[in-house]
This record gives sequence, structure tokens and C-alpha cells, in this order.
Amino acid sequence: MKKKSGSGFRRAVLAVFGDERRQSITIPVFAVVLSLLASAVMLLALGKDPINAFLGMLRGCGIVPKANYAAKTGMLTDFMSFLNVLAPMIFAALAVAVASKTGLFNIGISGQMLFAGFIATVVVGYSDLPAAAALPLVIIIGVTAGALVGGIIGFLKYRFNINEVVSSIMLNYIIQYVVSFFINMYYVDPVSRQSMYISNASRLTITGVEIFGMKADLPLAMLLVPPAIIFAKVLFDRTKIGYEMKSVGLSRNAARYAGMSVGKNMVLSMLVSGALAGLAGVAYYLGYFNSIQPGVLTSVGFDSIAVSILGNYNPVGIFFSSFLITIVSKGSTYMSSSAAIPQEIASIITGLILVVSACTFFIRTKLARMKEREIESRKAAEAATPDEPVPAAEDSKGGER
Repeated sequence: MKKKSGSGFRRAVLAVFGDERRQSITIPVFAVVLSLLASAVMLLALGKDPINAFLGMLRGCGIVPKANYAAKTGMLTDFMSFLNVLAPMIFAALAVAVASKTGLFNIGISGQMLFAGFIATVVVGYSDLPAAAALPLVIIIGVTAGALVGGIIGFLKYRFNINEVVSSIMLNYIIQYVVSFFINMYYVDPVSRQSMYISNASRLTITGVEIFGMKADLPLAMLLVPPAIIFAKVLFDRTKIGYEMKSVGLSRNAARYAGMSVGKNMVLSMLVSGALAGLAGVAYYLGYFNSIQPGVLTSVGFDSIAVSILGNYNPVGIFFSSFLITIVSKGSTYMSSSAAIPQEIASIITGLILVVSACTFFIRTKLARMKEREIESRKAAEAATPDEPVPAAEDSKGGER
């Protein structure tokens, strides 16, 4: 009975998760569901209603309506604010994915975001340029600045074999303190103690737009999300450059034997990764915010690493994983105030989701072993049950023994 029960459970699991073509979807969904169940148990242990907590997050993001709203606000106001946070997260997670395809780990996203945001702020944000000239220039400068930092990391890896994790962490610190020095010395606002506010013409968010009687902020950076996702998808699935990057990521020795330039592809990968991180930086510092807090690296750059893992390094998967994680982080404030739940619970929920998501390789390995055992059990069953009956032996007189 135990064998049959175990075999039945194994077949049920393989029926849902066994198809390798669907595992990029089924395993992350399983990770999310399992994490939410664990979060619900934790909330119940604290004496809180998990359904009310999860609804609070959705209400805070404008996905589910609140009980009441202040004047000139509504679901649309909250949802536009949510999209304003979502855009930099998507760009940052795409930056992580591009580097990972080449076997590199870009942990310096936050530093690249800060550098791009600061350069764009100083060059364009404090200028008198009209919006028609300022907005494209903000994007160009952000992408270029981010690519410059990413390219340095790639070059150090290629030329001196310096581990990209070490160099990117060190550059994070360098950028953090250098930018903090310049802000405190030349660009600090005496009231907020942050950098001076940028001009409205150079901001990637149009504020106070009245729509259906409500005032909302329009996140212009979201217009760049579809092109960025398409670019990343086409780069790795349809181009020779993307194919070489993936080949280098799978095996540098094999790629080198095939005549591919490993160093060039590593540098190019980090250039593209840094460019996307720079885009995330201007979307964050000159979009969602309009100033920079000195001495602080945004958590978006670090969260994007786990978001990219949850999305299986797939551009489309990254969009959905960014959507989910941003709901948890953005909606935590309203959840805390409406359901009397500590805001830190949102960080725990995010951590649970990402920890389970990080076990995807382990889950895939277990599924492969389960599939092997199922095949072996089927072969054993077929060997024990022959297709044709064996004829009975007869004695010399023609009768059966």
C-alpha cells in the first residue's frame, strides 16, 4: 500500500510539474503559492487575518478599492503610483538577467542606478531645458552612465580576471560616498537634507494630472517597459550576439573553442546590463522621486536580483515577478495602517517568496529524480507482467504436468 501511495503521489506531482517546457512557469507559481501559505500561517500565529492582510496590500496598490478616499484621489491615483515604482524594478531585474545569461552576477545595480540618477540630475535636472529636450536627454545620459559603470566591471573581469561580485560591490561603495560628498557639498537642500529638487520638465513623471475628477501622477517610464522587455527577449532569442552571450554563460571553454570572444561578450553583457540599470536609475530618481538621499543605496537594486531569479531570468517572467514583489513592498504601508500589521511583515513575506524561489534548481533536480524513479517502476512493472501468457509444460504423453 505504501508503494502504491508513493507511486500515486509521484505521478500526481509529475503530472503537474513534470513537463520541462512548463517548469519555467509552474515552479515559480508553486514557489509563490507555497510562500503565501507560509505567510498566512505566520499571520495566523500572530493573531492576524491573512486574507485582510493580503487585501490590504492590493488596496494600497490600487488593484482593489479602498473603503474611502480623500478628495481628488481614488483607485487610479494609487495604481499610477504603483506603476511609478514598478518601472524601475522591471529595468533593474532585466539588468540582472542580462548579466546572468553570460554567467556574470551583477550585484552593483544599486550603484549603477545611483550614478546614472546623479549624473542625469546634475546635467539635466538642474537645467532650464524644456521637456521636449530634457526627457530624451535624461534617458540617454542615464543609459550611458549606467553602461559606463557596467562596462568597467566587465573590463576588470576580462582584463584582470577580477571577480565581478567584488568589483561591483566596491564600486557600489565608491559611488555611494562620492555622490554623497558632492550632494552635501554642492547640491543639498537645506530643508530636506537631500539633493535639490529637479525641474518638472526633466522629471519622468507628470504630476497632478486630472483624470476622471482624480489627480494622478503619470509614470512616463512605464512607456519604456515594453520596448525594454522586447529588446531583452529579441537579444537572446533572435540575435547572434545574444546566442554568443548565452554560449559563454553555459561554457566559456566551449565558446572559446567555437571561436567566440569570451572577453568581448563579457564586457558587452555588462555594458547592456549597466545600461538597463542606468535606465532604472533615472526612472527611480528622476521619476518616482525627484531628489536623491545622500549616503543611501536604494533597495530596488538588491531586490531586483531575487525578482530576476523568481522570473527565471526570462524577460516576460520578470515582468510578472516584478509586479508581485512590488505589490508586496508598495502595498505594505496601507496594509500596516489598515490591518494593524507591522510593516516589516511585508519584508518577511518577500523574503519567503524569494527564498523558496532560490530553490528552483533543487526543485528541478528532485523532479528529474522522481521522473527517473517513475520510469524505473514502469519498466519493473512491465517486466513482472509479460505481454503473452507462457504455455504450460507438457509431459511425454501429451498431457500437462
